[in-house]
Amino acid sequence: MKSQLNVVQENKMEEITEQNGMKSRGTPEKTSPMSNGSSISNGISNGAGNGFAMTDLTKRTSDVSDKNGKLLPKQDNLVVTTIRLKPQIGLFQAVCIIVGIIIGSGIFVSPVGILLNVKSVGMSIVMWTVCGSFSTLCALCFAELGACIPESGGEYTYIRRAFGDFPGFIAMWINFVVICPVCIAASCLIFATYILRPLYGDCEPPSTSIRLLAALIICLLIIVNCVNVKWATKVQIVITASKLIALFMIIIIGFVYIGKGHVENFYNSFEGSDYSAGAIAISFYSGFWAFGGWSYLNFLTDELLEPHKNLPRAIIISMSIVTTVYIVANIAYFSVLSPIEVIKSSAVAVTFTEHTVGKITWLIPILIAISVMGSMNGTSLSMSRLFFVGAKNNHLPSIISMINCRFLTPAPSLLIILVLTIIMQGFENIFYLIEMMGFSFCTVLTCVFAGQVYLRYKEPDLKRPIKLPILLPIFLFLISIVLLAMTIVQRPNESLTTLLIMALGIPFYIIGVGWKSKPKSFERLNYKVTVLIQKILMVVPQDKDTAW
Repeated sequence: MKSQLNVVQENKMEEITEQNGMKSRGTPEKTSPMSNGSSISNGISNGAGNGFAMTDLTKRTSDVSDKNGKLLPKQDNLVVTTIRLKPQIGLFQAVCIIVGIIIGSGIFVSPVGILLNVKSVGMSIVMWTVCGSFSTLCALCFAELGACIPESGGEYTYIRRAFGDFPGFIAMWINFVVICPVCIAASCLIFATYILRPLYGDCEPPSTSIRLLAALIICLLIIVNCVNVKWATKVQIVITASKLIALFMIIIIGFVYIGKGHVENFYNSFEGSDYSAGAIAISFYSGFWAFGGWSYLNFLTDELLEPHKNLPRAIIISMSIVTTVYIVANIAYFSVLSPIEVIKSSAVAVTFTEHTVGKITWLIPILIAISVMGSMNGTSLSMSRLFFVGAKNNHLPSIISMINCRFLTPAPSLLIILVLTIIMQGFENIFYLIEMMGFSFCTVLTCVFAGQVYLRYKEPDLKRPIKLPILLPIFLFLISIVLLAMTIVQRPNESLTTLLIMALGIPFYIIGVGWKSKPKSFERLNYKVTVLIQKILMVVPQDKDTAW
């Protein structure tokens, strides 16, 4: 029985036929020896490995034996494949991923969180600026960590490196059960709502239709990510361009109105401002989450071209773009709408176009949906890498760390995201889950900044291409503590539920990770299930010689 593999080396296409059941001995001339399960024919039966993939060709002269151990003649032109991560995301694509994730429904739909608390146009613009600056500082800290620890996994990897295996598992656990599925599920529901709204006129779309369309769109995006990473990044580029075009339309219209003298909302712009600590803290919290998504590129570090250079560049460029666009878009809104109209609007962009260019009001819900789809696509692309790394470290079943041998993508990791997202879409009160997600991320963020400070003392000789002043992560750590405290005071039920979910990860860690001598019957069952899923999905483990 023979199988053919089509592989590419530089500009040359070679087709080889590999005898099933043969194994090779010897040292390759250009790469280290492959581990068990690295070939596609072997990989199906090896349920212990993990990974993404690239096809890496080497010519190897070696002794070859058949499955009975009998030596066969030397094969001078045997071409072998190595399954490992393929860097293919450049600077432009990285910027599009971050911008596409951050700019979601918030700036289009209802940017009232800050205005509702600080009560004035001037203070609202100030708070948007502060939130953007704070998010940029957080992103720079992540850039330092990503440059000195160039591994996929984001905050999970950094917490695990600083504090050990168990804290890292809890960070991965809370991302797995709350942050990722809730974030994508909420985005899917918003997408479906605004796609269907023009079809139902003044009526609200039926709940069943919304959930069905939400499930269909996440299925489509997961399929795109399963088939090709480049397709996913190209989709992200198109979506990012669409949402920036929509925002630029709003900005241009707004500044045309300013040029015509419509500046009455900016007179005495700080009048009636609420400067109390509670109002500022809550408005800051709302604005900070509007910038959520700046950390997701760190999940893809292994797939970045020249990550030491492109990671910090992408973060700085994208955060500058997002902060500027957010501030200018809010100025454009206030050039047309009064603060009261903004607060009363459920979709500020729709109300804005109704007051200016009513004929294209129907277009805005579609642009909002496209914007949200970008957040879903970027989150799926990024979070699948977090779960991949967690499985590689034995924090999740090994099947999640495997890759499709045809498309070279982390299909099992993406499919588990699909399942969890559809489950979360079934909850009636999605906003309750979103508040839990906010508290969860703030908890993880606090641990990251604490770990960044601790690593300065734990590993002082660690090579840091980017080295920020130590006072910066300390400052951000203290701010995160304040945010956590404010969340507990303002949302005690959501906070307690989140803490209980975190605690639920403890028995999973003990059983799945800490319990080493599991019964043989369980191991056999686990092996059979893993192999069955491998055969169904055509996935294989990653080579053990891949550096992480």
